[in-house]
Amino acid sequence: MNGLLFITHQTEKYDYLQSVEMALMGGCRQIQLRMKEALVEEVEKTARQAKALCDEHGADLYVNDYVEVCLKVNATGVHLGKSDMSPSEARAILSEKFIIGGTANTFDDLLSLSGLGMDYIGLGPFRFTATKKNLSPVLGLEGYRNIIRSCKENNIYLPVLAIGGITLDDIPDIMMTGVAGIALSSAILNAENPVEETRKIVAMMNSYLNI
Repeated sequence: MNGLLFITHQTEKYDYLQSVEMALMGGCRQIQLRMKEALVEEVEKTARQAKALCDEHGADLYVNDYVEVCLKVNATGVHLGKSDMSPSEARAILSEKFIIGGTANTFDDLLSLSGLGMDYIGLGPFRFTATKKNLSPVLGLEGYRNIIRSCKENNIYLPVLAIGGITLDDIPDIMMTGVAGIALSSAILNAENPVEETRKIVAMMNSYLNI
């Protein structure tokens, strides 16, 4: 996984599906449906609708936390937080056909996950973000540089996505740390024009990834 990953959340202006649609219209082709504390029936219903939208745009859908929903809707993969199902349990349910990502806040977290068959890592937070409860200490640019350097020294080549309070203006410096991509939510949904903001972000990301 590389480039831009859009993570849904519900705002006063937009519901989950509207946020998915706007990100897709802006050119994002990796969507994570994140519906923390929602009933599984609601997550499955929304995931099916989000999957249809992603299919229309040739995009990949990842489901946060709900492994069984990922399987039922045939999403691309699942993202597991620290308090979610273990990677080994998720892999037993999903098989090798599905992508499994995990959350890390430190190099030790990442090192542990690298031995559990993860396909990518969401590493953060870059800075404070109001979309996540129980936030871990922020990493900043130096944190990413140090962790990416430690990965190379330990022959860990998992794609790492930076996450947590990132804005358009942060992207150049963050991409220079060696991460494979960036996960965003509020930077897009709080923009005056979310579709246009997504276009700008996708274009900037692609320039760093030589796409």
